Amino acid sequence: MASKTIELQIRPRGKPIKSLPDTLTLDSSITTAELYKELAKQTRYSVHQLRVTKGSDGSLITNATDTTIYSTGVRDQSTVYVKDLGPQLGWRTVFVVEYAGPIFIHPLIYALRPYIYSNAPSEGSHLQALCLMMVIGHFVKRELETLFVHRFSASTMPFTNIFKNSAHYWLLAGVNMAAWIYAPNSPTAKEPNSLLMFTGLALYGIGELLNLQSHLTLMNLRSPGGSERAIPQGWLFNLVTCPNYMTEALSWLGVLLVSNFSLSVVVFILVSVGQMMQWSKKKENRYRKEFGSQYKKKRYTMLPGIW
Repeated sequence: MASKTIELQIRPRGKPIKSLPDTLTLDSSITTAELYKELAKQTRYSVHQLRVTKGSDGSLITNATDTTIYSTGVRDQSTVYVKDLGPQLGWRTVFVVEYAGPIFIHPLIYALRPYIYSNAPSEGSHLQALCLMMVIGHFVKRELETLFVHRFSASTMPFTNIFKNSAHYWLLAGVNMAAWIYAPNSPTAKEPNSLLMFTGLALYGIGELLNLQSHLTLMNLRSPGGSERAIPQGWLFNLVTCPNYMTEALSWLGVLLVSNFSLSVVVFILVSVGQMMQWSKKKENRYRKEFGSQYKKKRYTMLPGIW
């Protein structure tokens, strides 16, 4: 298609946006990323703070470097709506903050045991020290993956969401879990059950390693800074849609066994697995819709034989 100059009618969606132009004259062959860049320039907002949709059907115009305005169906005199998403925060920053909670909270509560619990011995039990290392090891791994492995399809999220997202890790995996695990009357204060302890350590180690493998597979689907999407391959991904969630659950099952079935770990696992099951189902549906017959449908999205 030969390039053609078109005039777009620009309207705000929701609250007014200062300096948003009424019209915008552009070349129809430019990418949607350039449309976002021009709108950001006019409004002095970050491109990540803007959401652009077609007036004709309300569908999203993505911020992409490989999609032209013309290919989205926008034509001369088309109306597009621009929504202010509010202050944004990078996803990488969000994950770093989320995972930092347990890394900070667990050693703090463990060290302050004699001051928090009136009858706590000065030294924690063998299982309490082991649980401490396992929890810290898990979240340090997650931090390193966030910094060096994960490639995010979305650049940012609303700033206010960080408080909701962090509560799961800071409160449920942090304060709640640590307060019960390191208490003097906790199941972890008892003598170790060798079968449970060594089985738990094995599951934890296998889960962490396979989880890393899953994340490396997902990383290699996308070039650095790219937004392309592909079907993940490998024996784990042939088993379930989201083996990264499955192996995450396996790792926490290991922590549960080492903790002698601490109720706080049970609660964290139930909440986490419940959420991951919903995410895995959505991802399976997205793969089916996006890749069609190219994608081999999975019966189980996260837990073989269950979900």
